[in-house]
Amino acid sequence: MPNMAGRIDLNLWLKSTAIAAILWPLTQGQAQPQPAGVPWDNYSDTWVATDALGRSLPSLQEAGPPRADRTVGIFYFLWHGAHIQGGPYDVTRILAKDPEAMRKPESPLWGPLHAPHHWGESIFGYYLTRDASVLRKHAQMLSDAGVDVVIFDVTNQVTYREDYMELLRVWSECRAQGNQTPDVAFLTPFWDPAKVARELWRDLYGPGLYRDLWFMWEGRPLLLADAELLGAHADFARQDVPAELKPGKTLGQVFTTDKGFIKVGGRFPTWNTSGSGVTLALYRGGPGGEQIASERFENVADNAWLMLRLNRVAAAGTYYLEASAPKGKVGWWSHSQDQQPNGQAMAMSEKANGDRTLRLAFGDAESERIREFFTFRKPQPDYFQGPIRSNMWSWLEVFPQHVFRNERGQKEQMSVGVAQNAVGNRLGSMSESEAKGRSWRQGSRDQRPGAVLRGLNFQEQWEHALQQDPQFIFVTGWNEWIAGRFNEFNGVKLPVMFVDQFDQEHSRDIEPMTGGHGDNYYYQLVANIRRYKGARPMRAVEPARIRIDGRFEDWRGVEPEFRDTMGDPVKREHRGWDPKVMYRNESGRNDIVSAKMSWDKRRLFCQVRTREEMSSPGSGRWMMLFLDVDGCATNGWLGYDYVANLDKVGMLQRHTGPGFRWTPVRTVPEMHKGNDLEMSIPWKTLGLDGPPVAVDFKWADHPRLTGDWSDFTLNGDAAPNDRFNYRAWLSGG
Repeated sequence: MPNMAGRIDLNLWLKSTAIAAILWPLTQGQAQPQPAGVPWDNYSDTWVATDALGRSLPSLQEAGPPRADRTVGIFYFLWHGAHIQGGPYDVTRILAKDPEAMRKPESPLWGPLHAPHHWGESIFGYYLTRDASVLRKHAQMLSDAGVDVVIFDVTNQVTYREDYMELLRVWSECRAQGNQTPDVAFLTPFWDPAKVARELWRDLYGPGLYRDLWFMWEGRPLLLADAELLGAHADFARQDVPAELKPGKTLGQVFTTDKGFIKVGGRFPTWNTSGSGVTLALYRGGPGGEQIASERFENVADNAWLMLRLNRVAAAGTYYLEASAPKGKVGWWSHSQDQQPNGQAMAMSEKANGDRTLRLAFGDAESERIREFFTFRKPQPDYFQGPIRSNMWSWLEVFPQHVFRNERGQKEQMSVGVAQNAVGNRLGSMSESEAKGRSWRQGSRDQRPGAVLRGLNFQEQWEHALQQDPQFIFVTGWNEWIAGRFNEFNGVKLPVMFVDQFDQEHSRDIEPMTGGHGDNYYYQLVANIRRYKGARPMRAVEPARIRIDGRFEDWRGVEPEFRDTMGDPVKREHRGWDPKVMYRNESGRNDIVSAKMSWDKRRLFCQVRTREEMSSPGSGRWMMLFLDVDGCATNGWLGYDYVANLDKVGMLQRHTGPGFRWTPVRTVPEMHKGNDLEMSIPWKTLGLDGPPVAVDFKWADHPRLTGDWSDFTLNGDAAPNDRFNYRAWLSGG
């Protein structure tokens, strides 16, 4: 990622101003207070931030203008609390206590076999999914990042109904307050989605619950599932001979069914070769009958079941399924003896011995309603294979990821992953030494100290996806955190194994962690989403003299308005993974909703507004203003050179370091009344001869003042959220 840290460049400001002058008329009215029911747009794509590595977010001039036809989804996990078997067992902490524990399956440090173990600790602790405070924070962080939809993992035959319902309830409340949240969708089991799809239909979609939170794709709610596997199935799977399909030849199977079916196919070997392809066609009545469906399959995996989709349920009767047009080496698994009543294997439309493997997927009334209701995309579980037909989506792949196209041939979807439990060319465990962890790039693990902090694997995948530029990018993932303990997986046996998550290096969560890489991956996500979707312009602040008199009328015409999430001061009370642990936080107090700045040649003018009347200043850590006036985000404290109201209302202090240390400079004019506050600060008091090109700033109320970046995420209220800042461009500066 390019390092944009350093002093703000005048040419950059001029370019930004020029672009803003072109685009602002399109968005000018959106910065004003909006009618009831209209979302409160906080313009998070115009916020600035620099992470702990000095990497700064791209803005309009680097990312380009917004593109409404680009969408980002992120894998989201509902299972925190559903499978507790003691603990929490934190692998990182266990290995710190005993570096040899991976060789000691009987160590008392481990939880039971198959019990979930955390790879590390979230910034929110070892939380449970139904912790409403965490759910609200997730909604805010993901929407601020530009994520459009969270995709729930329900691939293990459990829907976590009570958990997703609590999330939907909390996110619906967020929207009722005017805030934006991502939409929601589900990734169902890859090979047997029927049970989960029916439960989602009966519990959520059929009754029409939380309809405004459903993610829509092509005009319908999206469901990642193989639509033709929703109903009952009939398999004729016995096999003892692979019949090879030669160029210019055909293989087929005549079959009779007494029930309607929606999908038909067979099992096809490729003899461990790659790049194979085949066309399947269905004929009514037998060879020479009316063709009613045809589909081409590419990149056929060895021994895959290939299923021909039908546009509507085919009635009971006799049919002929034919394979033709082979590419590479491909065949059809068969049995040398008859296996199907009224069935007949065929070769070049002539009878052959035995029967070929056959699978039928039947229709039923509920399945048909489900099929008609959703837009389906068949999920590809494999990290290596890529699409075998159109309208498939990936969730995680090794680099370079494939492009998944829709039935119109458009580049529809790609996945971007933080890390992959892939070892060589096979599915493996994250705890294996050659798994593709966070530092995996260009075919090997980067061994430099601190490489795990930089998201090298993640960035390599993002750059490839940005180059291909599909309509949808699926990011894995946000908050998985746990994995079961095993002693065998996919043919590999080790004393202790963890498949999907293991330690900091071998994990794939973006949600900020305690210690380690902190929030680096979150801002890396934000940066790449902006490069993919674009960003809106920052409008310059025109000079206007403000009288600090506590009346506030002279702020009405000042633009732009800098906005914050509403209803987000921290209030938390919920048990953790360990039932003896209760997470409590009552630091939330004043709800900051907006701020403004103005200036003249001598002074900077600052205003902030809360949703309700401000608390008394005497209660401490009250309505603080942090300022970065030198355009350098890597000095001061988190880039801030000055702070007002830290210990005393109206007192301006300068950062003198090291760490969170400040020295009083002088008292500045300040007035507050009701839910408004204003102050003015002379430029000379800020060590400046006049207005700079820009000022980065943040308002914060009631943080704990630990001196850590996480204070703005975990405590009180900050505007803007987390590590973000507003940037006030000062025209004429």
